[in-house]
Amino acid sequence: MRWDAQALVQAPGDGAAPAPALLPLAGLVRSVTTPEFAGITFHEVTAKSVLNRVPAGSRMPFEWTVNPYRGCSHACVYCFARKSHTYLDFDSGLDFDSQVVVKVNAAEVLRKELAKPSWKRPQVALGTNTDPYQRAEGRYRLMPGIITALAESGTPLSILTKGTLLSRDIPLLKSAAAQVPVGLGISLAMTNETLSEAIEPGTPGPRARLRLITRLREAGLPCGVMAMPILPWLSDSDEALDALFGSLAAAGATGVSAGALYLKPGTREWFMQWIAAHHPELAGRYRRLYGTGSYASKEYRAWLAAKVRYFKARHGFAHTSGFSHRDLDPRDEEAEYPAGIIPETRAGHGPAVGPDSAAGAQQALF
Repeated sequence: MRWDAQALVQAPGDGAAPAPALLPLAGLVRSVTTPEFAGITFHEVTAKSVLNRVPAGSRMPFEWTVNPYRGCSHACVYCFARKSHTYLDFDSGLDFDSQVVVKVNAAEVLRKELAKPSWKRPQVALGTNTDPYQRAEGRYRLMPGIITALAESGTPLSILTKGTLLSRDIPLLKSAAAQVPVGLGISLAMTNETLSEAIEPGTPGPRARLRLITRLREAGLPCGVMAMPILPWLSDSDEALDALFGSLAAAGATGVSAGALYLKPGTREWFMQWIAAHHPELAGRYRRLYGTGSYASKEYRAWLAAKVRYFKARHGFAHTSGFSHRDLDPRDEEAEYPAGIIPETRAGHGPAVGPDSAAGAQQALF
């Protein structure tokens, strides 16, 4: 892609030179469009900091995250992070899918932050808000520098993604894993290609992600799977769950977590519009199931938990960690990642983090 040859977005009413900045985004350098990404604008920014501290009191088993992108061209209708885009004066619907903020200096800034004497090398999680391997990563190539900076500083890292572009960095990840604990996770909650194309249209399809899991395992790397969200009446049948867990077992996943659709404000409105348009017969059922909250009813979650336990056992995941849907605050249930995603620390590599803990996929951490 001849990215630099593409036109910058024009300032409203200005027929002269392209405008380097259109929005009040801190550090905005330019806004770029290109035919290869029709309908998407990339806002390139220089960040002052990229290490984000997880709020005190969080249930997550790590303290720090890095998100090189804001917004995501994967366009998953159900994405929990949609509301985070409103903090940038974008909307949580179409803007989240089409207005992507890129921290072009992420690796450079991260190296400086990791070199500070105060940095004690706790685990850093990537992919907690928007996907670090969305399509734009093929051009910007931010992740190799980020992975290298973390590994060379002795900092354990974890990555969660739907992006098969991760395969590009398998050699680098193998090298990093020889230096620090590395956890890897793929988000995959359905094997129905048609449903996937409709509800997560910008992602690689299920078959492609299954092949990625196998490639990671063949490379000797761990790979847990976040089977989220399970969609009521769309992907929660016996046939759908049997196909999902069977496929994950065949691909070699090291563990699986599964949980029901979570509809926090910002996501709820966008998802309900999609349901009304694509499955109008389910719109009323979803409203009744979720009421005025973000979570499916306790009865549904208990019902789904029983099915998940059965199919996990059937396909050899009975002794791996993952959502149990215990009779607890559902936020505790969402605080579990499967084995393979959270790196198992080794002596001299920072605080211990058990593989049964979660990275908080439902949190918007920037």
